[in-house]
Amino acid sequence: MTVARWSGAWGRPVADDATTAEVDVLVPTVGRPAELATTLAGLAAQTDVAFRLVLSDQSAGQDAATVPAVAAMLRVLEAQGRSVVLLAHPERRGLAEHRQHLLDHATAPAVLYLDDDVWLEPGTVRRMLDALHDLGCGFVGSAVQGLSYLQDRRPHETAVYEPWDGPVVPEVVRRGTPAFDRLSLHNAANPAHVAAGLDVEPGGWVPYRVAWVGACVLYDREALETVGGFGFWPVLPPEHSGEDVVAQWRVMERFGGAGILPSGAVHLESPTTVTDRRVDAPDVLFDDHEPSTHRS
Repeated sequence: MTVARWSGAWGRPVADDATTAEVDVLVPTVGRPAELATTLAGLAAQTDVAFRLVLSDQSAGQDAATVPAVAAMLRVLEAQGRSVVLLAHPERRGLAEHRQHLLDHATAPAVLYLDDDVWLEPGTVRRMLDALHDLGCGFVGSAVQGLSYLQDRRPHETAVYEPWDGPVVPEVVRRGTPAFDRLSLHNAANPAHVAAGLDVEPGGWVPYRVAWVGACVLYDREALETVGGFGFWPVLPPEHSGEDVVAQWRVMERFGGAGILPSGAVHLESPTTVTDRRVDAPDVLFDDHEPSTHRS
């Protein structure tokens, strides 16, 4: 199924009754136009799913949307018939507030939080949406993988891989529980190495148990909003990390959550824009001590 208009139709007006978005893709960005252009190019290749892009920019100086490579990819998305919403959000109150700001502008039944340094293989969003519907849980994640580590196999980290056999059910993840040990699954290129041993047919997917998933997570919007979304942001200082852990653990406790393999999400391995990680959101929002969200 092809939803996006092909190049032969780009010169025609977009119909007023264009396909309703199944997914709102929510992209927060700040000061990384090259990475953002790559991310948007990956989205333009998702031709088999109806989505709307909501891009919120906190860049200082030049607006990201005016950088030529970014502007070109936004024009491609619009030519394909996508709705593109550009938000300027200059006041930086932290990651959680920025994610809540995006959620406040979402209208589709599913929302994909996609960081601005992730390239998606064609078909990734479709697989994630199919998985979310079939599993009936609160979120599905495609863990980002760093392909510079493709020759770095880590069986001691992937040994905790555990597929979901049967329905995805609610569960509690905290430091000190066996579920927390799953965090090693998403280091380096571990998702690619685990997927290689599954022998999944192209377009297929296998759900597995996660501690949490960073950078590419598709939520059932109603489930996310039921647990409060990222509305906890006022209790955090602007400099913090781990906001996605808080939201996902709350969703997992009520509705369950899963990762899927193969992932199809590639981390661009650019330097992080979150350099001050002294405050980890789960430490503030939960009674017990919670994990850091560093990638390695």
